[in-house]
Amino acid sequence: MRGRILMTGERVAVVTGGAAGIGLAIAERLARDGFKIAVLDVADGAARQAAEAIEQAGGTARGYRADVSDRDQVDDALAAARLELGPLAAVVANAAIAPQQPFLEMTLEQWNGTLAVNLTGTFNVVQSALPDLLEAGWGRVVLISSSSAQRGAPRMAHYAASKGGQMALTKALAVEFAKSGVTVNTVAPSSIDTPSVRKKRDAGAMPSAEEMAKYIPVGRMGTGADIAAAVSYLVSDEASYVTGQTVSVNGGSFIG
Repeated sequence: MRGRILMTGERVAVVTGGAAGIGLAIAERLARDGFKIAVLDVADGAARQAAEAIEQAGGTARGYRADVSDRDQVDDALAAARLELGPLAAVVANAAIAPQQPFLEMTLEQWNGTLAVNLTGTFNVVQSALPDLLEAGWGRVVLISSSSAQRGAPRMAHYAASKGGQMALTKALAVEFAKSGVTVNTVAPSSIDTPSVRKKRDAGAMPSAEEMAKYIPVGRMGTGADIAAAVSYLVSDEASYVTGQTVSVNGGSFIG
């Protein structure tokens, strides 16, 4: 027997990697949309600080430290979120790492470490949360992938492979749970100005924002708010007929 379908103001959204960058923008947007937010992040104390900032802005949020590659930590964090906020209704799997190594110099440890966070971490969070969504007969799962999986990325074979795996996982889960009231979709960002991108730019590993904007049809880099807007739609009631899709948020950049 499915449980009562929660109204938006009662729904809990889990956002992994939610303490900074795209994840924080998503958490803030969903809080404004009326979701109660469970912020998961590996950075010690950062998840709690992000949740406190959301609450100061008028939302409801709690922060939990969790390495998504560690299933026990994920299970513990989500159990705490259920206890403090209520049953889970939406999951945004955003936590990721994006190291750079030439393929021929890449070690097995580096390969496995990237997949452990980006792909296995997604598996851990979604599988741990999904029973709540199925019980309610309503749920939204959004995976934050990357254009790197669509067009390739030199020196980032492990990252691109992990993000491509997320896209395949999206389609598999969308089909498996299509009749359950749970939708599963992917957002694929490209050229988003985030703290991690700015750090790489400052280190000389990436061109300036102005230089990158020359190759983006809309003439600017994207923001976390651009990604959060797409997620906001996909987790809404209005998106009930959208599942198994990859939404490319890229300023018109050619993908394919």
